[in-house]
This record gives sequence, structure tokens and C-alpha cells, in this order.
Amino acid sequence: MHRILVTDPLSELGLQKLLEATDMEVVQHIGATEDEICAVIADFDALLVRSQTKVTPAILQAGKRLQVVGRAGVGVDNIDVRAATKAGVLVINAPDGNTITTAEFTFAMMLALARNIAQAHLSLHEGRWERSRFQGVELRGKTIGVVGLGRIGAQVAKRAQAFGMDVVAFDPFLTPARADKLGLKAATLQETISVADFITVHTPLTKETRHLISDKEFALMKPGVRLLNCARGGIIDEAALIRALDAGIVSGVALDVFEEEPAVGNPLLSYDQVIATPHLGASTEEAQVNVAIDVADGVVKLLRGGSYPHTVNLPPLPAETQQALAPFVELAEVLGSFAAQLVPGDSIVQAHMHYEGEIAVHTLDPMTRSALKGLLSHFHTEEVNILSARLVADELGVDITESKSQSTSHPSAMRVTLKGKTGDVTVAGTVLKGHGMRIEEINGYPVDVAPTATMLMTWHRDRPGIIGRVGSVLGLAGINIASMQVGRLEEGGQAIMLMAVDRPVAEDSVQAIRDAMDMDRVTYIELPLA
Repeated sequence: MHRILVTDPLSELGLQKLLEATDMEVVQHIGATEDEICAVIADFDALLVRSQTKVTPAILQAGKRLQVVGRAGVGVDNIDVRAATKAGVLVINAPDGNTITTAEFTFAMMLALARNIAQAHLSLHEGRWERSRFQGVELRGKTIGVVGLGRIGAQVAKRAQAFGMDVVAFDPFLTPARADKLGLKAATLQETISVADFITVHTPLTKETRHLISDKEFALMKPGVRLLNCARGGIIDEAALIRALDAGIVSGVALDVFEEEPAVGNPLLSYDQVIATPHLGASTEEAQVNVAIDVADGVVKLLRGGSYPHTVNLPPLPAETQQALAPFVELAEVLGSFAAQLVPGDSIVQAHMHYEGEIAVHTLDPMTRSALKGLLSHFHTEEVNILSARLVADELGVDITESKSQSTSHPSAMRVTLKGKTGDVTVAGTVLKGHGMRIEEINGYPVDVAPTATMLMTWHRDRPGIIGRVGSVLGLAGINIASMQVGRLEEGGQAIMLMAVDRPVAEDSVQAIRDAMDMDRVTYIELPLA
């Protein structure tokens, strides 16, 4: 008999899923404190929570027979995933449960924005009858620009088509084949926002998407454009949005999320053109039921020895395999992340992983999934984990291929090749005993660098003085170069320089290097390393 502890309120239908399982005993201890959970968790196989319970290292350590922690929702911020992984505990969530709810909410906001419903409602409640003031526009025949075409973005696009709208979409992984299948036009970010009458964003909030819509992007938009954000606060630069409202570029805004929440007192709320809600995108009875049913189903399947697609961390491997692959699983994520930040253009259509030497005799799947996690996390952070990486890549239309060989200059090595619309990038590396991870090749250029959390890379003509001038710019910014490698194929030809730096490099320093040395390209890179 498996025992499941539930410490947060759960939908009755979700609970029923657990109670119907005759081999499961369900105990509810709603609102239990950390100490109370620690006192009893040793007798349970699974812990089921929502957002209130904080699943701490102490709880995980006390859970001697704990196999699964289930989160009835999308985020797992209240669960210490690293501690769970170390303890060999699976963490699962329910990312599909709120897809339709959020898409419908976005469309409700768009209709309210088009017809001034919120403003007219307030005017009438204040005793005014102002029909002419609130003339709106039809959606039919308008162009909607969808920025981010994951699960929710695709559902918004589907509903927009039903209303007779033309859909243009930007997503780094949107291939022509998937665009044709969805019946929409794939475009760059700049093309998408410049032709749209309505713009809606549906990306996660990452380093790459923070302030994705800012002054430069507003300058490209049609005068009178209407803008929606029901995804994550921070994707739209709120200060730039205020400037665009004041300049008349944006005629209407619908916001469910803000850079800082609660958003009471936010200056955007003083604008008549802005309608806003307090982060309600996933707040429906159906969504709460769906996530509860999904995660309850996942807990039961995993306790019975089955599988569940939305597992946030990697399950334990057999001891000998884990020992052999662990350093290369970490290397794979680093190489995937590194390559993702170098690939030309804004679309990735294929990811190829090649394994050499001793690691090639083992199962390749954990390393491939880790490489995909590193790659995809730059664009779909909230959707991607080790076990869901293949599924997400497939949904995005990314072709995944693998190959292996026995010959290598090291006992084991691997390389990641990404193919984009406008070019490819290949990054190769290995793990050396006593020296850790090494990046050894970038697009055919030989290097020998230990990857670090913050790095800087340049493409330039091989000529004297480059290294010193780059060092000077970074020195003026107070940034120390921990190590540096220059790679070239011939003297005086094209060369690359890869630097490990002690702290993040601001965009103005990157631009200063570009300007001062007439570089072909300069890229600041952040890697998933502590």
C-alpha cells in the first residue's frame, strides 16, 4: 500500500482520482507546517502540494521512503528541486492544465480592449452615458502578432483565426512546416510587431525575453497598435510602454501581469487606455481541476512504476551508468546552452548530438535530453526539464538526431550542432579527469577552455593588439578575465576569442568592444553553472 500526504487544498476531483486507487492510502494534513510535515513524512511515499507548502531540504531529508513530490500547478518555486534530485525524489507538475484557460483569458482581454468594455463599464457605473466616446474596432480582418508560439500562443492563434484575423507569429523554433500546419505566417520579431494591429506575448521570462518589447520595438509598431501581456511581467518594458502611450504609438493595453506584483500604484494604471487584472490568467475552476487531476494521475502512475511526461528532475540511473554519465550529462547541458546563444538567426530547425568514445556505449538519452534542456531553456524555461525536453522539441518542430563513434582523442567526447535558417553552429567538449569540463572546438576553431557561468566570445580578423584592447575595455568596466583562448585556422585570417569573465558583462561594454575593434561579432554568454 502506497501512502500519499496532501498538505494543500486540492480540487475534489483531483482527490477523487487518488481515493479511487485501491492501492493508495491518502492522508490530508492541510496547512501543516514544516516541522509537522517532517514529523510524519517518513511514513509516506508521495507528497502532494499546491503553492502554500514549501518543500524544503529538511522535509526531503526526513522523507526516507519519499519517491514523488507532486505540484498541482505549473511552477515549482516552492519545491527545492535540487535537494529533491539529490535525495532521489521525483518532482512533477501539471503544465498543460491551464493552457486553454490562459488562452481564453487572453482572448477575453483582447475583445475587451477592442471594444473598450472596461472603460465603458466604469463610465456607466459613474453615472455617464457616453456611447460615442467608446467606439471600438472589429477583430475581423485585423492582423494579430503572436510573440511566442508554445502551447498557449498556439491556442490564441487558433482562436484568432476563428474570428477572421490574420495571424503572424514569431518564435525562435517556429519552422515553415509547423507554420503551414497551423495556418499562419512565420516571421521575425521585427516583422511580426511591425505589421500587427494587435500584439500578444506568450514567452517565458528569461534573460533573452526580459524587455523583449522596448523602445526599439515600439518604434517599429503601427500607430494605434493594441498590446496584450497575459504571460509574464517583464517581457514588456513598462517604462518604454509608458513612453509609447504618451507618444500615441500604442492606443490600448491589456495587462494581467506586471514587472512588480502586487501592482497597486503602478503608473500604468492611471492611463485610460490601459485595462488590467491582478494575474488572473490561470484562475478558473476548470484549470484548478485540471492541474489537480493531472498531477494526481502522475503520482499514481509513478508510484506504480509507470511514467509521467511532466517530471521536473532526472530520475536516478543505475549506479554504474550514473557514475559514468553524470559529468557528461552536465557537459551536455552546458554545450546545448552555449550553442543556443551562438546559433545565427532566430530559428532552430535541427539539433544533432554526436558522442564519441566510452560514453557512446551507454544510453545516449540522458545526455541528449540534457543538451536539449540547455538549448530550449533559453526560450521555454517554464516548459522544459530533463524528461520533457524531447516532447517540447517535438512540439516546436525541432528535428533531433544522434550519432556515435568509438574514435576520439579523449576517452570520451561529445559535440552539439544546431542548424538554423541562416547558419549552423557546432560546439564540442569533453570531461578530463582532474580538470573537469572543457570546450575544445567552436565551428572548427580549436580552443581549450573550462566553461564558466559568464563568458564573452568574439569573431574578428587575426591581427596584433586585439587581446590588449579587449582587456582594456573590460578593465575599465571592472571586469576581470579569468582565462582566455584564441582560436584561428591560419595566421591573419578569421579568428575567435573565448574569455571566462568573473561577472556579467553589460551591453554597453559589449557594444564598446564591437565599436573599438571593428569586431565581426561579440556575444556575451551565460551558462547553467553555479
